[in-house]
Amino acid sequence: MKKINYQQELNPAQLQAVESIGGPHLVIAGAGSGKTRVLVHRVAYLVEQGVMPEHILLLTFTRRAAEEMLRRASILLDERCKNVAGGTFHSFANMILRKYAKLLELNNNFTILDTADAEDALNLVRTQLGFHKSEKRFPRKHAILEAISKSINKSVDIADVLYDEYPQFIEFTEEIKKIRQEYNKYKRQKSLLDYDDLLVYLKNLLTKHEQVRASLAAKYKYIMVDEYQDTNKLQAHIACLLAADHTNIMVVGDDAQSIYSFRGANFKNIIDFPKIFPGTKIITLEENYRSTQPILNLTNAVIARAKEKFEKNLYTKKKDGNNPVFIDCPDENSQSAWVADKILELREEGVALKDIAVLFRSGWHSNDLEIELSARNLPFVKYGGQKFVEASHIKDVLSYLRVSYNTADQVSWLRALLLIPKIGPKTASRIIQALVDKSGLKELLDKNRQLKELFELLKELNCQKDEPAKIIEKILPYYQPLLKIKYDDFNKRLNDLDSLLRIAERYKTVEQFLVDMALEPPERMFLEAAKKDRSDAPLTLSTIHSAKGLEWHTVFIIYVAEGHLPSYLSLETEDEIEEERRLFYVGSTRAKINLFLLKPHIDRSPRSFMDGGGSVFTQVSRFLEQGNLLDKFVDVQSAGPTDELDDVGLEDIIGENKNRNKAFFETIEEYFRDE
Repeated sequence: MKKINYQQELNPAQLQAVESIGGPHLVIAGAGSGKTRVLVHRVAYLVEQGVMPEHILLLTFTRRAAEEMLRRASILLDERCKNVAGGTFHSFANMILRKYAKLLELNNNFTILDTADAEDALNLVRTQLGFHKSEKRFPRKHAILEAISKSINKSVDIADVLYDEYPQFIEFTEEIKKIRQEYNKYKRQKSLLDYDDLLVYLKNLLTKHEQVRASLAAKYKYIMVDEYQDTNKLQAHIACLLAADHTNIMVVGDDAQSIYSFRGANFKNIIDFPKIFPGTKIITLEENYRSTQPILNLTNAVIARAKEKFEKNLYTKKKDGNNPVFIDCPDENSQSAWVADKILELREEGVALKDIAVLFRSGWHSNDLEIELSARNLPFVKYGGQKFVEASHIKDVLSYLRVSYNTADQVSWLRALLLIPKIGPKTASRIIQALVDKSGLKELLDKNRQLKELFELLKELNCQKDEPAKIIEKILPYYQPLLKIKYDDFNKRLNDLDSLLRIAERYKTVEQFLVDMALEPPERMFLEAAKKDRSDAPLTLSTIHSAKGLEWHTVFIIYVAEGHLPSYLSLETEDEIEEERRLFYVGSTRAKINLFLLKPHIDRSPRSFMDGGGSVFTQVSRFLEQGNLLDKFVDVQSAGPTDELDDVGLEDIIGENKNRNKAFFETIEEYFRDE
C-alpha cells in the first residue's frame, strides 16, 4: 500500500497541522503559506490512519475547491479519498434537508431557487401587495432580495441593512418587512427554498433536533472548514453545531485576509473560535512560498498595526528581490500611462501578460486605465465590476451623444427614449417613426414633458463645434434624475460618470471620442488565441476582492490614496478601517516578484469627498503613512513634476471651482472670526 513521506513533503508547521487529529484546531494560514496543501495532506493522513472517508467532512466555499482538493488527495494516497464528503455549506445543507425534511414540515422534493428565480418570486409577491404602484420610487426586486439576504447572513435587522446600504429606501422599511413575510409564506406554500433558506433550515434542524445533531456527529467524526475567515454567522454556527458533540474540528483561514463583510462574512468567527472551543490548538503557517522577502517586509509591517489579529510574521527562503515601488503620478491619466508603459517594458523583458495584474479597490478605479490599455492594444480581462464602456449607465449617456451626432442612429434613439418614464417600446417606435416621417412629432412632445426636455437638450448640443466634455457636461444634469429612477445603486454609478467626463476631456472631437468608445475590445480576439497558446493570454484587471486567492509575477495597485484605499465609504467605524487595512494586505500579497503602488497627485474625481466637483490634492494611503513604511520598505518614485504647480494645471483647477472656493473660504472666515 502507498505510503506518504509527510516529513519530506511538508514544512514543520504544515506537518504539525496535518498530524494533529483529535480536538479543535485553528490553522492560521498566512498568504501563500500552502493552506490547500495542508488540507489535501490532512485528508490523506486521516484516511491513511484508518479513518473511514465517509466520516470526514470537508466544507469549502466553492464546489470546485472541494473537488480539486479531493482529487489531489486521491493522487497523493488512493481512490478512497474521493469518498470523503466534500462540498459547500449550501450543497451539504441541501443533502441533509432532503433527508430530514419532514422534521421541518418541508417536502423532501423542494425546489431550490437560484438568485434570478428568487428575484422573480419576490417580485410576484411585491406586485400582489400593490407596492409596485407606489407614488414614490419603490426599490426593485434585486435590491429588496439583497437587503433581505444581508439581513439573514449578517444576523441583523433589515432596518439596519437599509440604513447602512440603502438609505434612500429607509422610508419603505415596513413595506419591505411585509414583503419578506409574504415572500417566506409564498415559498412555504410552493415548497421553494432559496440559498439563504438552506442555511437557515439546517441551523434550525441542528438546534431544535438534538437526535439529528447527534446522528450527524456520529457520521461526520472529523470536520474541516476552509477559508473560515469568510464564513458568515450562520455558516460558523452550523460548523460549530456539527462539531459540538466530539469537537474534532479544524478550521483553516487567515484573519488578515477577512475582506468580505459586505457579503455577510464575520471577522469575529475566526478571532473567537478559541473562545467557542476552549483548548483549541492554534497552528500558524508563516513560511511563504509566493513572494520575495522585501514584499513580505512591507505586508508584515502593514498588518502588524491591525487592532485585532493572530500574531504571525511571514518569511520566505527567497531573500533576494526588489523593494516594492511607490509612484506618485501627476494625475489619473499619468497613472494609467505609467502602468501601460511599465507593462510594455515588462513584456519586452519576457514577462507574459497573463502574469501581470492591475488591482484596485473599486471597479470604477480602472475606467481611465481601460481606455489607455485599449489605445495601446494591450488586451485585458476585468474581474469585479463590468467593463467601463459596457456599463449600462455609460451606454445611456453615450446614446444622447450619438443621437446628437447622428440623428439617423435609431438604436441610440431607442435607448435614449426608453429611459424616459412611461415610454415603452411601442411609443418609442412611434417617436422614431415620427422623426423619420417628419410629422406628428409635436403632438407626441406635448403629451410628455420629459420627452420635450430631451429634444430641447438635443437642440443645445453642438457636436460639430463643441468638445465632447462640454457636451457631456450639458447631458449630465438631464440624465442624473433618470439615473436615480433606473438604478437602485445610482450613487455607486456617479463615479463612472465622473470618469467618463475626465476621459472625454482628452478628446478634441466628438467623432474621435465615439470611435474610441465603440471600438471592439481586443479581449475577445486574444482570448480565442489564448485557447491555442496561453502565452497570448491577456493581463488581468481586478478589484482586490476578486483577486483573493490568486497570484501574479507583477502586481500594480492603483489609487493607493486616502479616500480610495481606504475607501471614503469605509471610514465611519474602526471595524471598517481595519477591513480596509486587510484589503490592502490581500492586494499586496498577490505579488510574487514585483509590487508597484501608485496614486495620482491630483484627483479630478472628488465626488468621494465633496459634491461640488472639481479637483483635490491626494494624500498617501494611511496604511503606508502609519509607521513611516514608505521610508522603511518602499522605493519612492515620481512619474512627473507633481511638485510644480503650473505643471499640474493648478490655474485650471482654481478656475473651475472659483465660486465654490470663494464660498468655502467665506465660511472659514466666519467660523474663526470670534476665536
